[in-house]
Amino acid sequence: MPVIHLTTIIKAPKKHVFDLSRSIDLHQQSMELTNEKAVAGRTTGLIEEGETVTWQAKHFFKTRSLTVKITSMQSYDHFTDEMVEGDFKSMHHEHHFSFEQGCTTMKDSFTFEAPFGILGKVVCKFFLTGYMKRLLQERNKFIKKYAETVKTGKH
Repeated sequence: MPVIHLTTIIKAPKKHVFDLSRSIDLHQQSMELTNEKAVAGRTTGLIEEGETVTWQAKHFFKTRSLTVKITSMQSYDHFTDEMVEGDFKSMHHEHHFSFEQGCTTMKDSFTFEAPFGILGKVVCKFFLTGYMKRLLQERNKFIKKYAETVKTGKH
């Protein structure tokens, strides 16, 4: 099962970065390339523990849907979202935040499994893991840029 670990250092308060990371609106802005939209569940504002959001986006020439639920959250320190329904066999994404010397460290641990048995494992190894890592890196770059330039305002 592939695991993607990312660390992003952001010159902004931890609460600000935490809230931006769970902002439905900012997520949609950061994923303009795939035209990702929230279509069900929480579709705007800040997602909370126990809530779901269904994302719809174009990946690999097809419109796909993914429903995730926030399964755990401790304000400003971490939250976890997990797939409820979608194309993956499973998906688990942990977001962790710490603050020191004027910077927030945002750490992602993204675990997923493709369907289709051995074929899915091959696709993950040679293509899907890199694709997912690039999507997460772009999203984190967007959060970093926004957090470091927009200090207050609607998320």
